Amino acid sequence: MTTQEEELLDLLGEYKRLGIAGQIDYQKFYLYSIITHSTAIEGSTVTEIENQLLFDEGISAKGRTIQEQMMNMDLKAAYEHSLSLAHSHADYSVEMLKRLSALVMKNTGNQYNTPQGSFDASRGDLRLIGVTAGIGGQSYMNFQKVPAKLQEFCTRLNEYRHQLMDSNDMIKQYLLSFDAHYQLATIHPWADGNGRMSRLVMNQLQFEFGLVPAKIVKEDKSEYIQAFVDSREQDSLVPFREFMLKEHIRNLDKEIEEYKRSQEIDPIKSLSDPIKEKLYQEIKRNNGLSYAEYGAILGVSEATIKRRLNEMKKEGLVARMGSNKTGHWEIVTMQI
Repeated sequence: MTTQEEELLDLLGEYKRLGIAGQIDYQKFYLYSIITHSTAIEGSTVTEIENQLLFDEGISAKGRTIQEQMMNMDLKAAYEHSLSLAHSHADYSVEMLKRLSALVMKNTGNQYNTPQGSFDASRGDLRLIGVTAGIGGQSYMNFQKVPAKLQEFCTRLNEYRHQLMDSNDMIKQYLLSFDAHYQLATIHPWADGNGRMSRLVMNQLQFEFGLVPAKIVKEDKSEYIQAFVDSREQDSLVPFREFMLKEHIRNLDKEIEEYKRSQEIDPIKSLSDPIKEKLYQEIKRNNGLSYAEYGAILGVSEATIKRRLNEMKKEGLVARMGSNKTGHWEIVTMQI
């Protein structure tokens, strides 16, 4: 076992001992984070808080295009379907992947008319054109080879999945998910959405195995792309595996540290709503602002701030001192 693999197992053990995944609504907000970062890698500027409001309350993000908001809504729908497939241990097939791709590209996919025929990305159709990896990049495989390669990918993936289904070897399970991510992206079956689909399939495998799902944060996009390039040039899975292990370790370590810090500083253990968390911290910094002023800082509406503060009052986290006009908010001290 490599040093990276040992470090990952240690972090996963600590993550489990701390009970981070057991927090209220943790899985929902963690999924929202995965979706936000996956679309951010493709150019979306919608934030996690904005996605929470979009997903849970139907509130559109100010200053964001309809295209990028629909990209996030579509990916959420695809992940919800993907989760149901993971829980039912559904085998992978070309048709399954096409259905997932249709969800990913439902409102942002284009129709293409080529000499080889027409195809529609919003319906999950496989590409009938050649594609390259960016300006001056290598060409992906000929589109005529894609159906057979995708079928081979599914057959081999199902074989390895079944071998690991009842295994306790989390490292092998993670590596299979990382390899599937790389291989699907390398086949590049669709004209668009291949990155989102490859990350979704990786996470679907991780959900199926009961693992903490990995995400690639937008800040590490360059390193992520370089790992693909290195693996392609070396014709080896090793560079991409090493990046994914490092990225997962980085993100888990950060999450564990943030959780520990919150337990030491804040008298709240179950505050998993990102808007409430940020609002709570703002009140600690300046407790005399108006609803509108807090909303401007967090990038949400005055009505959203008012709702969250009313909820926090009922939960015993904050209290209003003085009148609505001249008073201020106070953090309620609680015993842990």
